[in-house]
Amino acid sequence: MTKTATAPYDIAKHLRTREEMAAYLEASIDESGGNATFVANALGDIARAKGMAQAASDVGLSEESLHKALSGERNPSFETIKGLLE
Repeated sequence: MTKTATAPYDIAKHLRTREEMAAYLEASIDESGGNATFVANALGDIARAKGMAQAASDVGLSEESLHKALSGERNPSFETIKGLLE
């Protein structure tokens, strides 16, 4: 019997346009049930889709600071969120 190889699904590979990113964030907010960590993870997916270095530059943070802001342990500022979606 042949084994089928699987890999984890990575949404970041499928978020190509600003419109797709915005729709994904909107859907994540709708599905979050008020869970800020869920939304922060969605923002992290968007940052990875853009490329973390580019996303960090866009929001004026270092990559490390952006990772921390989107880790779910901290609340990202509105400016960080806005910068990711511009």
